Amino acid sequence: MRTGRAWVAGLVVVLLWASAFPAIRVAAPALGVAGLSLVRLATAAIALLLVAPFAHVRLPERRQLPLVLAAAFAGMTAYQLLLNWGELHVPAGAASIIVAAAPLVSVGTAALTLGERLTATQLVGSAVAIAGVAVVCLVRTGATVSTALWVVVGAAVVQGVYHPLTKPLLRTRSGLEVATYGQVAGTLMTMPLLPLGWHQLAAASGGAWVAAFYLGLLPSAVGFALWGYAVARLPVASSTSLLYLVPPVTVLIAFVWLGERPRLFELLGGLVVIAGVLLVRRGAPTVAAEPSVRGVTGDDERLRLVNLEARAVPEVGR
Repeated sequence: MRTGRAWVAGLVVVLLWASAFPAIRVAAPALGVAGLSLVRLATAAIALLLVAPFAHVRLPERRQLPLVLAAAFAGMTAYQLLLNWGELHVPAGAASIIVAAAPLVSVGTAALTLGERLTATQLVGSAVAIAGVAVVCLVRTGATVSTALWVVVGAAVVQGVYHPLTKPLLRTRSGLEVATYGQVAGTLMTMPLLPLGWHQLAAASGGAWVAAFYLGLLPSAVGFALWGYAVARLPVASSTSLLYLVPPVTVLIAFVWLGERPRLFELLGGLVVIAGVLLVRRGAPTVAAEPSVRGVTGDDERLRLVNLEARAVPEVGR
């Protein structure tokens, strides 16, 4: 029964994260890049802070603050700004396919900064996925890649950097705690941009505000919570496989909601990206279990083991 509920939670996460890309296309033109980023981050932060006392969310340690700020800047502030900007001109389906390559950046960053070994299969998978991203980009713009597409590629890069930055935090903190730190810090770092987007926020339609609140409450806040629940109860291979559904589901939602018609080679490029990322995941070296922390037992030990599993599964789009 618990496994069945975990599968349902994982599929709901896929639906929520896939729907985020079309919702951005609805909200960003009206609220502006900075305005949408702030509203979405603030909504998610408030929702998570309301849950925090009931979920026993702890404050980060002082020594963890630099890492919290770095992760929040990359995975929250920079990611939101870049993706919102890029999706002003890039269709939701194409954006989701490009962002699906973010795990490649995570793997490369972990190799450079954490000393994690890259296997031959991972290198081949990275090359395949990059080729798929190139196909999607060229299908959209021909021989040249537009600035907007480069911006979406930048969003994939900063999201990929986010995951290795959170890895040290997840050794002592739960996924929900790390998500709460990121949303709150990301909101604070985005607030100085409010004057740049105030006039668009004031003039935005009700539909754009609904889309923004939806993004903050469901794909961001609820999505993180459900994903933690699913990862804690499913094998790594199963939870990872669910993430490969995000781009095709995004394409379907964008077609129904926005009338976006994907191009054939764009879909083929998306399949190449997913195949490449799958190779990277399959080629990952086996991670030995970390030794138990002295004095940590019972629920804390179970949480530590859950976090070990969660760290092996990068998020694809949100």
